[in-house]
Amino acid sequence: MAEPSTPAPSQTPRPQTPASPLGAPDASRYWRSNLRILGVLLVVWFAVSFGCGILLVEPLNHFRIGEAKLGFWFAQQGSIYVFLGLIAVYVVLMNRLDRKHGLRED
Repeated sequence: MAEPSTPAPSQTPRPQTPASPLGAPDASRYWRSNLRILGVLLVVWFAVSFGCGILLVEPLNHFRIGEAKLGFWFAQQGSIYVFLGLIAVYVVLMNRLDRKHGLRED
């Protein structure tokens, strides 16, 4: 009895990959815009969490939110709130970028 032959590597069918809705130059612009948005948001997050929570804690402690000093508040809670706000800003900016480049999520 003969064994079934396996196709040669050059004859092995490749899985079909969906074509990108963006052309190569447009995809490059989209990616650069995405990285620019990420970079700006990460700088804001770093400035708030590290700057306000560590470097500027003494000047900020002259102000209060309720019973907590502002520097302490930024170190404990404020940077988390800013992070959540930045997530919302990222969603809005990315939806705008997707519309600009003709992309949609279905």
